Amino acid sequence: MTPIMAKSDAAKLVNSARIRTGLSWHQIAAEIDAPVVWTTAALLGQHPMNKEQATAVCRLLDLEETVVESLQLPPSRGTDPALLADPTIYRFMEALSVYGPALKELIHEEFGDGIMSAINFNIDIARRPDPAGDRVVVTFDGKFLDYNW
Repeated sequence: MTPIMAKSDAAKLVNSARIRTGLSWHQIAAEIDAPVVWTTAALLGQHPMNKEQATAVCRLLDLEETVVESLQLPPSRGTDPALLADPTIYRFMEALSVYGPALKELIHEEFGDGIMSAINFNIDIARRPDPAGDRVVVTFDGKFLDYNW
């Protein structure tokens, strides 16, 4: 029996097919009627897709059943430490390093003792025109989870 393809290998095939077909992440997300950030993360190996989503993506990108199988696997979530050096990813880390303590304090002040869920969570990205240069708007939308002792 052949092992199921690693999610990282499936992600490489998906991204290569996406580039070669000229499809955007937004177009793929629209095809499966799912949020674009979630879809992109799933196709890069960070979330499992259901069979219908995985099949639709692979049909759209002309990928084999082995990729469909892989896209349905539960992931090992996280980031390769080498990716943290990428300038875009590093800037997110830098922003959280600078503003993370302030956000924590403000969450506690507004909601009480607890955290923002990253499981019951939505995320979005948008472009906002600005005379000084377009702005990247990233929205984190997580359920508040209070600590129960």
